[in-house]
Amino acid sequence: MSLGQHLVELRRRLIISALALVVSMVVSFFLTDWIIWAMTEPIRVVAEQRGDTEAVKLMYSTITGPFDMRLRISFSVGIILSAPIWLWQIWAFLMPGLTRKEIRYTVGFVSAAVPLFFAGVYTGWLVMPHIVEIMATFSPEASANFYEGKYYYDFVFKLLLVVGVAFIIPVFLVALNFAGIMSGKAILKGWRVAILIAVVFSGLATPAADIVSMLMLAAILTVLYFAAAALSLLLDLRRSRRAPELTVPGPPPMTDPLP
Repeated sequence: MSLGQHLVELRRRLIISALALVVSMVVSFFLTDWIIWAMTEPIRVVAEQRGDTEAVKLMYSTITGPFDMRLRISFSVGIILSAPIWLWQIWAFLMPGLTRKEIRYTVGFVSAAVPLFFAGVYTGWLVMPHIVEIMATFSPEASANFYEGKYYYDFVFKLLLVVGVAFIIPVFLVALNFAGIMSGKAILKGWRVAILIAVVFSGLATPAADIVSMLMLAAILTVLYFAAAALSLLLDLRRSRRAPELTVPGPPPMTDPLP
């Protein structure tokens, strides 16, 4: 294919991806009531704990705030719902230029990364209510907790996204091992730094007062790191067994120059 044909093919796949996203956004817009209800459950829990539903509420500071929040949610959920279509369009555009081995590796990485990402999102969803509830305990007795809709959505969405991305980092470590950039021993050797990073990240992603959530998230990230190191070690062992043994020729035999 010429460059022009590649551009035409790229435009066609982008149009298909955009149409799939728009349709998914329209479908997601009708699900926003349920999503907002589930997302604001921690706010209702805080209101029940304080015994004053009028002092703890989700609020909108602008006229278009409610519509803006629904639009943001429908866009985020639309990306997820349309993911099979736009991921396939990207894959179909790149696949002709890949070798059979590269295709096999890519399928394996995607098959591992997608479940891990959703597992991270689910973990973030479990941690999120504890963060809201614990932070609300620092409010003075006579104060009110009004959560601005846009800020509250950004907080939830960014938390889910960050934790989801953190869960797929081990996949990239294994990819570096596949590429021959890092050995399994090198990955395992940095376990102290990895645990420190996991604890620091968990401390930043969760409030300082929520020790349980921080330790739970740090433990999950640490287990995933050691799993990636173990898999890399197994891959290194497998490659070393398949590689032919290299024999270094020795020096020629010494001959006696004397008759």
